[in-house]
Amino acid sequence: MQEALNFLKQNKDVAFATVSADARPMVRVFQIMKVDGTTLYFATSSRKNVYQELQANPAIELLAYKGNISVRVGGEARFDVADDDQKEIYDTNPVLQRLYPDYRTMTYFSMEIDHLDYYDLTPTPPILRHYDKATGQYQDLDPYRK
Repeated sequence: MQEALNFLKQNKDVAFATVSADARPMVRVFQIMKVDGTTLYFATSSRKNVYQELQANPAIELLAYKGNISVRVGGEARFDVADDDQKEIYDTNPVLQRLYPDYRTMTYFSMEIDHLDYYDLTPTPPILRHYDKATGQYQDLDPYRK
C-alpha cells in the first residue's frame, strides 16, 4: 500500500467527487494538503458548495492519475482536524496563504482511507491492487475481472 500512498504524496492534484443536495455527483479538482499514514487532509472555505455537500453527505471519492498509474480512494470527510495540523497545512501551502489571510479563516477536513485501488498499466499484465479497511487487506486482483 505504501506505493499508493507515495503516489498520492507526489500527485496531490486530484479529481474529487462528492454528492450534491439533489443527489447528483459533483467532481472538481482538489489538492491533497497532507498525507499521514492512511489519512488524507484537505482545506476549503465554508462558503463553498463542496463544504455544504460534505456536511450533508460526507462520502468522498478521489482519483489521482499520472502516466500509466492511477489511484482511486474512497472514504468519509471528518471535520475534527487538530489545530496543529490546520496550522501546518496552511503554513506549508503558499497558495492558501495568498488566498486566505489566516489559517483560521479556512475549514479543514480529513479522510481516513476506507478503500483504495492502485492501477498500473505499465507492465503486461497490468497491476491492480485493492485495499479494504474493513478487512485490512491490500491484495493483488485480476485486472481483467468483470
